Amino acid sequence: MAANVPAITTAGIYPGVSNVMAAELVRAAREEGKGEPERLRFSYYTAGTGGAGPTILATSFLLLGEDVVAYNKGEKVKLKPYSGMLNVDFGEGVKKKDVFLLNLPEVRTAHEVLDIPTVSARFGTSPFFWNWAMAFMANLLPQEFLRDRSKVQQLVDLFDPVVRAVDGIAGERVSMRVDLDCSDGRSTLGIFTHRRLSVSVGVAASAFVLAVLEGSTQPGLWFPEEPEGIAVEARQLLLERASQGTINFVMNKPPWMVETEPKEIGLGIYL
Repeated sequence: MAANVPAITTAGIYPGVSNVMAAELVRAAREEGKGEPERLRFSYYTAGTGGAGPTILATSFLLLGEDVVAYNKGEKVKLKPYSGMLNVDFGEGVKKKDVFLLNLPEVRTAHEVLDIPTVSARFGTSPFFWNWAMAFMANLLPQEFLRDRSKVQQLVDLFDPVVRAVDGIAGERVSMRVDLDCSDGRSTLGIFTHRRLSVSVGVAASAFVLAVLEGSTQPGLWFPEEPEGIAVEARQLLLERASQGTINFVMNKPPWMVETEPKEIGLGIYL
């Protein structure tokens, strides 16, 4: 800030675009004024390693060594990594996938910056046996082992050939779903799905770079959801740019409008 240099941290796809999606859901809900935002859920899915290979593999293993920080009605809670499974519908192009708790930075920033009492983040991959392997490691390997970068690198070197072989079959599809629940019972969501993680990350990072170059970021170091990081009026353009090439991108819709299985509302009537 003293050097008058603008900068944004965690400015990729997740965290990054997902933070801005959450901020826009919260802004829209508060502008309507019908209910106060109470809960945010970040759900992420990547097929295989998304083409990132050992990089994302090492990151995932290291996250298994961290307690999951979440917030429940304003209280900070610590949970076991890769627990709390939910089956989440990512809509067109991905459909339903199992996701598990991980310690991700957007949870704290959404709680503190957006002032949301209850926040959590989950991640899942495919094929399904990778999720089993992650849960197995989280339950059986000591946290001290998973926090040791040299030992984690040995694991990465061991699994990398198998992971690369499976990646060739699984592809690198990526999807994010951000859910917001309000005190009046209303729920809205945003979904972002792309066929290739490697491409979508580059597009997302470029969208943040353009926002900074265009003057949307104040001097200092900011998170994406902070108005000093990405000005409120610049969020929509950033999301438009970041979502280029997606196969499914929706914002501020009720869940029933985007989920792949219709909901029965009674008397055999489905939405």
